[in-house]
This record gives sequence, C-alpha cells and structure tokens, in this order.
Amino acid sequence: QGQLVASGGGSAQTGGSLRLSCAASENIYGDYCMGWFRQATGKEREGVAFIDNVSRTTYADSVKGQFAISRDNTNNTMHLQMNNLTPEDTAVYYCAAFSSASGYGCDPKPDRPYNYWGQGTQVTVST
Repeated sequence: QGQLVASGGGSAQTGGSLRLSCAASENIYGDYCMGWFRQATGKEREGVAFIDNVSRTTYADSVKGQFAISRDNTNNTMHLQMNNLTPEDTAVYYCAAFSSASGYGCDPKPDRPYNYWGQGTQVTVST
C-alpha cells in the first residue's frame, strides 16, 4: 500500500510563512494528481492547491497569489509554500493523491477519486 506523510505545519504570525511537505511512497507519485485540502474547526473541507503529473497547477481563489504548490520528482515530495498567512488560514492541512490514469482532472471537485491521504498537519496563524 502506498502512503503519504505530511509535515511542516506549525504556528506563524499574521504575515508569516510556512512550508508544508508531503512525502509519497514511490508507487503513488509518478503519474498521480496530488493536492492539499484544509479543514478549519467547524467548517467543511476545502480544496487548496493541486498539481498534476506534468506540474500544471490549480488553486482555490482564496489562496491564489498567496500559496504555491510544487513537486520535487527527485524525492517524491510535494510542497506547499504558504506566504502572507492570516488567521483565516488556520486549519488542519491534508495532502491527497489519485492516479491520473483515472482520467479525472486534477482539482478539488467532489467526484475526484482521491484515494490516498496524509495524516494531516496543523497550521495555526495568530494575530
């Protein structure tokens, strides 16, 4: 079974930056759509940023220009650089993946078959 391991969460002040990482086992990296979701307390899960197997990216409107997703194919790792953080970015962040062979677009639409999930990493932004 493949796995995703998220890391890099923590605390930041408003205007600060954090970088999240998601390490993937080799069998779920190469041709996989990968992305980040977040869930704040009392809110529904939200798709944040996505990157497909040829590094095309998709962002939620709420983070465009603020977050940047990338993938390091040498180390089977995906990153999310989060800049200019605000308290509204406080949430548990989850990385997720599904095979591009499914034919679905690499985005957060509800029918996308994200079948691999990381354990979640907490991001807390204070004023």
